[in-house]
Amino acid sequence: MTIRKLGDEVLHKKCEKITVFDDELKNLEEEMYKAMRKAEGIGLAGPQVGVTKRIFVIEISEEGIKQTFVNPEIIETSVETGMYNEGCLSLPGLEHEVERPLKVSICAQDIEGKPFTVNAEGLFARAIQHENDHLNGILYIDHLDQEEKTRMEQLFVKKQEALKKAKRRH
Repeated sequence: MTIRKLGDEVLHKKCEKITVFDDELKNLEEEMYKAMRKAEGIGLAGPQVGVTKRIFVIEISEEGIKQTFVNPEIIETSVETGMYNEGCLSLPGLEHEVERPLKVSICAQDIEGKPFTVNAEGLFARAIQHENDHLNGILYIDHLDQEEKTRMEQLFVKKQEALKKAKRRH
């Protein structure tokens, strides 16, 4: 399972609702957790692995959080917001401060299709919002002003070119 990078059009697609809860979905979930761990991330959404379905996984080991969200819907966010340096597995090696609500309530389904609601704060709330954005074709850099977004895109391209050069030398 390959994590798609900035420039891949799948990252800007709005995802479809999941209606079939079967072994194929469970396998997708398992593969997403593996890919996320391998890339040392804390969250991964369907489009990041080329699947335009409304699913994301989050695992924040130090907080004992491991949760899969199918067909998530943010139902409430706090008025209070905060800045935090966000990164993304689709923009490896880059981070930028992004302002988001500090708390979030989300309803979703688990991998079996059973509905649940989560009230989250801190890093968990931020990860939920970040991954949920992916399901709507939004990357964290889309929250930046145009000048800063363009700067981040150019920086990403430079980093990718440097990586390709380094690989060619080996």
